[in-house]
Amino acid sequence: MKIKKCEFIKSAAGFDGFIVSDLPQIVVSGKSNVGKSSFINFLTNNSKMAKTSNTPGRTRLVNYFHINDFFLVDLPGYGFAKGGSKREVASWGKLMEDYFEQCEQIKHVIMLVDIRHLPSKEDILFVKFLYSYRIPFSVVATKSDKISKTAIHKHLQDISNALKIGFDNIFAISSYRKVGLEKVFDLIETILATPDPVEEVYIDEDDEDYDENLENNANENQDDYDNEEIPEYRGELEINQ
Repeated sequence: MKIKKCEFIKSAAGFDGFIVSDLPQIVVSGKSNVGKSSFINFLTNNSKMAKTSNTPGRTRLVNYFHINDFFLVDLPGYGFAKGGSKREVASWGKLMEDYFEQCEQIKHVIMLVDIRHLPSKEDILFVKFLYSYRIPFSVVATKSDKISKTAIHKHLQDISNALKIGFDNIFAISSYRKVGLEKVFDLIETILATPDPVEEVYIDEDDEDYDENLENNANENQDDYDNEEIPEYRGELEINQ
């Protein structure tokens, strides 16, 4: 995949601002400190395409980027609302829900997680949300430069187990080291070439066993991550959104 056209179009604060178009929309979502802006800048090879901030939770709008023949949609981060009131937090949640309910051109969601940590409860809830809306998604683990190369496979496997998704549906990238871009391009090409979701999975929200298994998997082996030695590296730290 080659990016021939890339531009920021607009930000939307609510339903009235959502773009109505026949072009497919690929969504980027994840926790507020996972590095969504860095991911978008990495994808577009433009360090100024998406604004980055040292303070997680600054993005409170739905941001649209026109890339080639599709829209890349950056959603507000979840799980970290620094400086936001309870009313603001509720409005962000409603904004995301309105987007998923009203947009008919959602093709796929690229969910970002931090490879250093097991998925949080917010990550698990978001996966359940996507399943409930029957929206296909893939998981991209960011910040792979911050763990050793030999630990990457184990971390991906643990994330895969915690979210109960196939290992082949998750891969690691590093925006800082510029690693994994071709995999992202291949994923996007596959998404755009697929007329319909390959598989639709329905998750019963009242399934207590499913809830319990997800939470147990999310907490399993967390001590291993906390105690794991992080390799030293030089250079500017990746700026998180």
